[in-house]
Amino acid sequence: MTTRTSKVAALDVAAIKADFPILNQLPSNGRKPLVYLDSAASSQKPQSVIDAVDRFYAESNANIHRGVYHLSERATGLYEQARHIVADFINAADAREVIFTRNTTEAINLVAQAWGRANLKPGDIILVTEMEHHSNLVPWQLIAEQTGARIKAIPLTADHTLDIDAYHTLLAGQPKVVAVTHVSNSLGTISDVTAIARDAHTVGATVVIDAAQSAPHLPIDVQAIDADFLAFSGHKMLGPLGSGALYGKLALLEAMPPYMGGGGMIRKVTIERSTYADVPARFEAGTPAVADAVGLGAAVEYLQKIDPAAIQAHEKELVAYALERLREIAGLTTYGPSDLRQHSGVISFSLEGIHPHDVAALLDEENVAVRAGHHCNQPLMDRLGVVATTRASFYLYNTREDVDRLIEALLRARSVFGLA
Repeated sequence: MTTRTSKVAALDVAAIKADFPILNQLPSNGRKPLVYLDSAASSQKPQSVIDAVDRFYAESNANIHRGVYHLSERATGLYEQARHIVADFINAADAREVIFTRNTTEAINLVAQAWGRANLKPGDIILVTEMEHHSNLVPWQLIAEQTGARIKAIPLTADHTLDIDAYHTLLAGQPKVVAVTHVSNSLGTISDVTAIARDAHTVGATVVIDAAQSAPHLPIDVQAIDADFLAFSGHKMLGPLGSGALYGKLALLEAMPPYMGGGGMIRKVTIERSTYADVPARFEAGTPAVADAVGLGAAVEYLQKIDPAAIQAHEKELVAYALERLREIAGLTTYGPSDLRQHSGVISFSLEGIHPHDVAALLDEENVAVRAGHHCNQPLMDRLGVVATTRASFYLYNTREDVDRLIEALLRARSVFGLA
């Protein structure tokens, strides 16, 4: 794994922001400069990532693995180099443990269908949490319907963290799978996935980690976590849309049947049957998104130049400042843990008297981009007793001034609705 300095230095946010063309556009039609607070949905891209994708298409574009000509071999080399970069980033023991996917959703579906079909049977328990994104819930519902397995959920405490006592009680039921999010995309709750995995393994459960919201913000060490599978999306961590990865322990991947069939994932094909390629090719059927994988590798290289502890410290400082300023707004309720040590750079809130979608629309008039809706967390919204929330999410390019713009826009929203 790449060695990173342990010294926590303040981020040079101005220098970082200069790397992102979209954040430096001159506003048009009299709009204010953009304040982008929706990185939990999809992050912006630095110029180095944009250049890596452009350069691939301009200089190296060819189909990979089967071409014997120089251009194809160069494209193959870039694709496999990106796999090694990603493997290093998460401290995988072997680059073959990294499967390129389009996103976290595809990665978890791959596990549910390929591993689940081969291993789940009627009555088996799949353990999730009340704060799962639909992408770590619906795939398990689909495989449960196919296999007769059952789904149970770890509840939340009043402070919007996992109820660990309830988790231990549920483990007594000998679940076959424990599938949990590392960081909640709505609450910002950071769960101790290392402890969760350790306890799950004591009862023989296979552990699947949704790291979509943690890989961009926290150091990820799959060996230290002892994750059996871990999935994340490139587009949330400065990479291209349509890029992502699944980590799986090599022994598990080698024992799994394919998820999709087609070119590239086979060893020999006859009319009657096929034999399959070794991992990772077995799970990468068809022509992959080579340029996007290269772009993901470039995004990882960008992040590896920055101390992850500095990213964490910066985001926690922004969240603390934002929560303090949000208390100035009457009728505003925030959701998430009170302990900032368990809080990522996500704040969901509701404003009494204004629907979350209207809040987001009014903020957009001030060119402040936030998310509104159920955030693919409908069971969580039911648990919170709301239909939707507005969500502001911070990343390494955000500043205290962005928080101030958010507060100004919220105060204007109250005024527009006559709540000032």
